[in-house]
Amino acid sequence: MTKVDIIEEIYEKVGFSKKEVAKIVEYIFDIIKDTLIKEDKIKISGFGNFVVRKKRSRRGRNPQTGGDIEITARRILTFKPSQVLKASLNRKES
Repeated sequence: MTKVDIIEEIYEKVGFSKKEVAKIVEYIFDIIKDTLIKEDKIKISGFGNFVVRKKRSRRGRNPQTGGDIEITARRILTFKPSQVLKASLNRKES
């Protein structure tokens, strides 16, 4: 599913203009991005948690040459689905 698909789904269900829906979706994504950049957690009830974690630099190995390389420190984004989302994903189809 793409951003366009999300906009189309909301447009069909809510009845706002596509332009208004596109702005709202864009605002939501901007809020999420800004919050994650500040390294704050995002907790969406019934959906899950987005958390930014820091990884330290470490020694690694280049698989092509076998030589040692330094893997730089970085931040990664993790998502942990809620129990409600897990249950709905694993519900058997009737």
